[in-house]
Amino acid sequence: MANNKSAIKRIRQNEKARLRNRLVMVSMRTAIKKARTAVDTSADNAAELVKAASSSIDRAVTKGALKRTTASRYISRLTNRKSA
Repeated sequence: MANNKSAIKRIRQNEKARLRNRLVMVSMRTAIKKARTAVDTSADNAAELVKAASSSIDRAVTKGALKRTTASRYISRLTNRKSA
């Protein structure tokens, strides 16, 4: 257990950040999953779902929940799947 004020405050800040990051990551993963299933079933709206997913991935990077290289890899795999 934390003994000083700064450690207690840090715990509070970390919890807020964890919840914020979790929200961003969950919505990103949902968008990716929708895009993948649309591409695999060759749905009509696959292109716009891939675009929405890549935008969601970029948003996660902007919020600091995801590293730029990881996001780049996710987007690359998604676009490769779409073009294949």
